[in-house]
Amino acid sequence: MLVKLLEPLNVSDSIIEKLAEPIKQAGHEFVYYNEKTTDSVELANRSEGADVIMIANNSYPTDVINQNDNLKLINVAFTGVDHVGITHAKNQDIMICNAAGYANQAVAELTIGLVLDLYRHITQGDREIRNSNFPGPFQGSEIKGKTVGLIGTGKIGMMTAHLFKAFGAKLVASDQSRRNPEAEDLGIEYMELDELLTQSDIVSLHIPLLPSTKGLISKEKLDLMKESAILINCARGPIVDNDALADALNEGRIAGAGIDVFDMEPPIPEDYKLLHAKNAILTPHIGFLTDEAMELRARIAFDNTIAFLEDRPQNIIKR
Repeated sequence: MLVKLLEPLNVSDSIIEKLAEPIKQAGHEFVYYNEKTTDSVELANRSEGADVIMIANNSYPTDVINQNDNLKLINVAFTGVDHVGITHAKNQDIMICNAAGYANQAVAELTIGLVLDLYRHITQGDREIRNSNFPGPFQGSEIKGKTVGLIGTGKIGMMTAHLFKAFGAKLVASDQSRRNPEAEDLGIEYMELDELLTQSDIVSLHIPLLPSTKGLISKEKLDLMKESAILINCARGPIVDNDALADALNEGRIAGAGIDVFDMEPPIPEDYKLLHAKNAILTPHIGFLTDEAMELRARIAFDNTIAFLEDRPQNIIKR
């Protein structure tokens, strides 16, 4: 079979070569493109003839899928697959797999980092002192004793829960899909979403983007939050109505937000309201991006390819 990796995976070429060696030793062909492209024509050209294509978080739309009759597997080296024409692929009997789990620690740590930045005014303090504008010490808050509301208690949600627990926070959760026994063992109290929003000092999102979660954190939901509360989104941008979030921040209806994901991939348009909101710490979709996570992601992705070639597909997306 012909396997093509269509974009870099943020690891060295030597690691890619090492991971690809079992594929070649088994008699398959492997082609690697080490420069990213977002051009659909170029993506189609790169995909030509491939039985297996490997991508990361680069869009792989339906019109590209349509141009390759050989395609049998879209191997997504990422957790989310909403950037792939998933329904069309499945209608064409093309399998889709992902690399869920590679960034659990990385995303959880960024979540904590954004909370600490908001609570201790780290970015604000750095900016003020560099501008020789020092109005006096910034009095902050501590995580200890705060109620943290986790929306989603999958792997990343639970990793985040353990970190918050170490800080001495009280944990509550809401999850549309299921209650996690690990969460209950950790002492997390499950409740309905509206109740969580009214009780929490910190609200942290850890759910996938699905039709049922798009726009979940709407203006009405934001209005339920405490004025002293902060919102953290290291999950998917469209889960939150970010225009409504910007209004809530600017009007003082919530105290702050730490946002790593948006309605589009960065760069963000200058007129995007959240760019100009008060008390917002914004990062350019880096939750998953650590050295350790990138190496683990690459290993999982190549393991997925090898498993498929050996007729034992794994990490297949069911929905």
